[in-house]
Amino acid sequence: MPVIKSAIKKLRHDQKREAQNDASRKIVKDFVKKAAKKKTPSDIKKAISLVDKAVKNNLMHKNKAARIKSKLTKGTKPGPKKTTTKTAAPKPTQKTPIKKTASKPAKKTSIQK
Repeated sequence: MPVIKSAIKKLRHDQKREAQNDASRKIVKDFVKKAAKKKTPSDIKKAISLVDKAVKNNLMHKNKAARIKSKLTKGTKPGPKKTTTKTAAPKPTQKTPIKKTASKPAKKTSIQK
């Protein structure tokens, strides 16, 4: 047990912080288990997001997060593929012929004789 007053305060603060970190780790762990079990894209997306936030807050190492994300995405089905099938182009519509009109006579200027 610390004797110095500032060390006592630091111990109290550290215990509080440790409890918060443990709770956050438990939430991440639970979500990862849930996502691994269900394998729905929305659950996996949420779990990956929580894992990334845990790395950002130094709750887990980035390599551990990479392993977790890899394991989650390994057995999932990819989303709908964008197929590029050739479809028949729409037939061009017939254009109406442009009627030619008589051109307007040029304006006479004072220079012209």
